[in-house]
Amino acid sequence: MSDQHFTKEKRVLVAMRKTLGGIIKDITPSNSAFKSPLSESTIEDVKMCFGLIAAREREIAEEAGVEIRDRPQFTDEINKDNVVSIASLKATMPNNNDKGTK
Repeated sequence: MSDQHFTKEKRVLVAMRKTLGGIIKDITPSNSAFKSPLSESTIEDVKMCFGLIAAREREIAEEAGVEIRDRPQFTDEINKDNVVSIASLKATMPNNNDKGTK
């Protein structure tokens, strides 16, 4: 498949996810005392749709060689990546000038 096909497919998936999410947001009662207007089977179908969209987006990303996270990372969440600055590496490395001095 061409990159253009993936781009179009990705745009369709994003639009579907946003539209479906917007519909759910609009019909969800703001007061938890009210019952959802959707039946349990419809709620399960919506969850399945979100799952299928996410799975296809993951496949497209893998085929493109892009790594995606399974879940979003919030700004106040601790970053689990171990980032090391170049300056700290240079500070811990022995100086090249010291090689022949001993």
